[in-house]
Amino acid sequence: MVSQRRNSTVVLEPPRAANAIPEQAILDAAYDLLLAVGMRRITMADIARQAEVSRATLYRRWPNVQAVIAALMTREFAELARGMADSPGRDGRAALVAGVVHAVAAVRVHPLLRKIVDVDPEFLLPYLVQRRGATADRQLALLEGAIRRGPADGSIRAGDPAMCARAVLLSAWSFVLTGPVLVNPRQYRALDHELAEMLDRYLAPGTVA
Repeated sequence: MVSQRRNSTVVLEPPRAANAIPEQAILDAAYDLLLAVGMRRITMADIARQAEVSRATLYRRWPNVQAVIAALMTREFAELARGMADSPGRDGRAALVAGVVHAVAAVRVHPLLRKIVDVDPEFLLPYLVQRRGATADRQLALLEGAIRRGPADGSIRAGDPAMCARAVLLSAWSFVLTGPVLVNPRQYRALDHELAEMLDRYLAPGTVA
């Protein structure tokens, strides 16, 4: 769930100890700045000023703006990722497919991701071609857990759950990041229907040798 944004009114307060500064307040400040000006125009001094903390306090938690934004992305998408494996009342495959499609639809239009894609797409490149981030690790863990539970009710085929989770996540990422290049927003629902069909067939018992 996206946290409540702070009031824009500036209130001068006495300095506080670093451990007394809520991390969420700093990330909220970074969120507001990123949507306003984009990542390339943000400095650590800007974030500190917006969050009403000292630069020293900020640097004790993160080494640079990119690290702050990475932490912000992990926060913003963690709740959506949890929903990928949470659809009560359905069998394992139906719950997983519905959860992934819902998360893809929500992340694709999330203001934070859209701003980064539109203004600072190079920020995403290392996470797509060089290394996994904390967000990907959490998503893989949730997907793998859901896939491991699927064979118990006979709804998900046997196989390597870790590798299946990676295949599902790769598909989901492509529908999030490349989907808007191939279809217009009016077609998102139809595109997500195709994603659901693809994942359902991929995970169904007896469909993969």
